[in-house]
Amino acid sequence: MQNRLIEKTGDEISPLGFGAMRLPLKNGKIDRELAREQIYHAIDNGINFIDTAYLYGDSETFLGEVLQGEYKNKVKLCTKLPAINIRKYEDMEKILDEQLNRLQRDSIDYYMIHAVDLKAMNRLLKKDLLKFINKAKRDGKINHVGFSYHGPKEEFEIILDGYDWDVVMVQYNYFDENVQAGMEGIEYAASKGMGVFVMEPLKGGILAGKMPDEAEEIFRKANPNKSNAEWALEWVLNNRNVTCVLSGMNSIDQIDENIRIANNITPLSLSFEDMETIELVKRVLRNSLKINCSTCGYCMPCPQGVNIPECMKIYNEKYLFGHKGFFNESFMDYYQYVGGIMGSEGSAGKCNGCGKCLRKCPQKLDIISELKKVKKEFEFPGLKFVMFFVRHIGFPVYRHVVKLLNR
Repeated sequence: MQNRLIEKTGDEISPLGFGAMRLPLKNGKIDRELAREQIYHAIDNGINFIDTAYLYGDSETFLGEVLQGEYKNKVKLCTKLPAINIRKYEDMEKILDEQLNRLQRDSIDYYMIHAVDLKAMNRLLKKDLLKFINKAKRDGKINHVGFSYHGPKEEFEIILDGYDWDVVMVQYNYFDENVQAGMEGIEYAASKGMGVFVMEPLKGGILAGKMPDEAEEIFRKANPNKSNAEWALEWVLNNRNVTCVLSGMNSIDQIDENIRIANNITPLSLSFEDMETIELVKRVLRNSLKINCSTCGYCMPCPQGVNIPECMKIYNEKYLFGHKGFFNESFMDYYQYVGGIMGSEGSAGKCNGCGKCLRKCPQKLDIISELKKVKKEFEFPGLKFVMFFVRHIGFPVYRHVVKLLNR
């Protein structure tokens, strides 16, 4: 991979970074043996930037365990201060020290303020955020500082100009080209010599997985050998102002595919025809996607137990893939994954409108209203009786009956 220079820090960063939010799990915890293999494989093949956060479960502790010896100095490590957890100045110092202990490091290469918009940043500034940052840098606890942005376009440059930041992290993909910082915000950050890190390049996997038939045909006609993920990652990496794309990879095959893509694309190398192809696919998706959810999970956990990302994902897939009829594939997925058949119930109908999810959503979605749509789409009177019946006859029989009804 052809590394990209961050002017303000002098570091040359691989265009593909490892996002450690979605590491492989085993019995609900990080599968340490498998995740270690994947991390080492990524580093051995050219990835030199790993991103984690205080809120990513056990990710920091795991990385502290595996990034030792020869691997400790082969990567730049980034973690984040959880804005949502800060109530007073002392919280910032306490959390940073805890992170250093988890990561088994004396200093953190890149430290970002996690998930901020202008309101969140102003709240932190009143708690002496800049004093904390400057002291941590003087003490050698952090080397470079930035923030991950989760607000509207019109606020981005205000925050960018409020401090001498080194880097910034934004959501950016061909479907969400104009959300958060947008292309103009990314260009402005780069003009200040900052590193620009991109999250959600595949929009939570939507741009990598199966697409509506019309979109699939457009891509295959343009180049039958390119995967959907390749189109999406190339589009982001084609932007010369992007330093690094962070991908939440959790298999060797995904790592190898993404490295191959990053090896093959350089800034401004996509043709006009390639860009036009992606624009056509974007129009198809715009007409099909009902909820602009990236399934990032920042809205979780829900106090009522609603599995918000999964509810919205299944709802979107119903329209993306044109599932027809009442007993369709999406209906089956809904009751399998959030309806309680295969485990705990996380259906949309459990939402009581408390609103705790609203302020945490990067897309600023009206989650309560969207969950009402999901409930109306999939849930019906007598649901509890049906679930009781299904649990007792067994899920295989249920699937067989549904297939018969759906003929």
